[in-house]
Amino acid sequence: MSKKIIKLKKELHDRNFTKFGLDLNLTVSGLSALLLIAFSAYAFLNLDKASEQLTAFKAMIIERFDTVFIFSANLFIVALILLAVMKSGKIRLGGDDAKPEFSTFSWYAMLMSAGMGIGLMFWSVGEPIYHQVGSPIFASSTSRYTALATTFFHWGIHPWAIYGIISLALAYFTFNKKLPLSPRSFFYPIFKEKIFGLLGDIIDTLAVLAALAGLATSLGLGVQQINSGLTHIFGLPNNILMQVALIAVITLIATASVVSGIDKGVKFLSELNIKAAFVLMMIVLLVGPTFTIFKDIFMSTGLYIKGFVNASLNVNSLDAGWSQGWTIFYWAWWISWSPFVGMFIAKISRGRTIREFITAVLVVPTLLSIVWLGVFGSTALNIDAATAGAVTEAVNSNLSIALFEMVQLIDAPFFVDVLKVIVNALAVFLVITFFVTSSDSGSLVVDSLASGGKLKSPVGQRVFWALMEGFIAAVLLIIGGKQALSILQAAVITTGLPFAIIITVVTVLLINELIVKEWLAQNALKKAMKQTKPVDVE
Repeated sequence: MSKKIIKLKKELHDRNFTKFGLDLNLTVSGLSALLLIAFSAYAFLNLDKASEQLTAFKAMIIERFDTVFIFSANLFIVALILLAVMKSGKIRLGGDDAKPEFSTFSWYAMLMSAGMGIGLMFWSVGEPIYHQVGSPIFASSTSRYTALATTFFHWGIHPWAIYGIISLALAYFTFNKKLPLSPRSFFYPIFKEKIFGLLGDIIDTLAVLAALAGLATSLGLGVQQINSGLTHIFGLPNNILMQVALIAVITLIATASVVSGIDKGVKFLSELNIKAAFVLMMIVLLVGPTFTIFKDIFMSTGLYIKGFVNASLNVNSLDAGWSQGWTIFYWAWWISWSPFVGMFIAKISRGRTIREFITAVLVVPTLLSIVWLGVFGSTALNIDAATAGAVTEAVNSNLSIALFEMVQLIDAPFFVDVLKVIVNALAVFLVITFFVTSSDSGSLVVDSLASGGKLKSPVGQRVFWALMEGFIAAVLLIIGGKQALSILQAAVITTGLPFAIIITVVTVLLINELIVKEWLAQNALKKAMKQTKPVDVE
């Protein structure tokens, strides 16, 4: 079977266009380009109408299909736990002799950076402030604990389970079954050889569109946050010209990183991100209300664990409007991003056992997220209480500068204005490096998708996709500004529904492959042994 798959994979890759330093599946690349251009043309002809239609469509999906997101998000957690504790947990991705390509620290650093590093920077102050007025899913007499537990719920186990199940499926089918590193491989157990034809091309095209649109949107919206931070700290102008310049700088750095490859560029930046983030977090922990922060993290984590099952299963019945605006929206967003993030995680996880992989993807990032959100969220909430709502005012005024405003409001001995500027500059630097990491890891993923799931491709093609992301983001900003980016963001989120269904099917296929088939094989062996009569020895 593996020889047949290898032959079909070679035939798939042999159809690629390999001139001018490229290695492209023309069907996937051509369809992606045409659909992206068509959508952009439609949106730009009438920004207001397109925005209204897509926003309404997104709201309809989140409102009417919230049960689908709740079922799938919880299924992924159960499936990963099951796969980890069963015998399947001992299976090594890539075979028994496969060795990890990266150290444990580098691996964790790339997981966090690609998974949600920039999101943690953006929401660590704002979200706890929003939830301090109350949350229907975690009741507590102390508003700080409610706010932090709710934030942990949104950034904890669920998103990492979504990333974990799809990346595990990709890694297993790619490294153990020798299939291409692309979403088409999910469906081999159902469609067999058809995934190497037009059907597989269509599946990969959808993944390319979701990845490109999501990356361009995040890059465009992200530079607006960076621009706000630079304006707040250094007084630089906040306008489209500055934002396009920032996109150019980030894209050039990302391109250099992509050219260097994962083992140098992405790995180096990811390690730098984690080290800089640790320094920033420790400074805030030490100059903030240190002992109160520890207490808030401990109590809020307990509240999160205690109410986890009830919140996971009944989030929409407690307050449907709130859950659709927060929890369901988040889950739809994570799911829409999961093919891109999942492919990157799969690409760097060869050589790990399934149990080790699940522990790393599900448990460790959740704990790190809780600590990060706890430090910044607790600091923000305590300062807000001490300053009669100053942090709340900053969040409501401009969420993108809430972190910088909070640092300015910290009142601690020796934490003078010069040090505050340095800390805020470190925060801006971290936002930039997280965005660069997202951009270059995204380029590597799109590159793989567009080449038919190849693990390696020409340097020129990596440069092409890195530049393309920046170009799309810049064009969106110039033509439609934040409105155009929001339209694209709404379009990306609407892909959450079909991807939720697809990943649910993939989860069932993975359990069947790793647990059910093994169980049936063992039962058949036991039955055969029982039916074998012993030889009489006289």
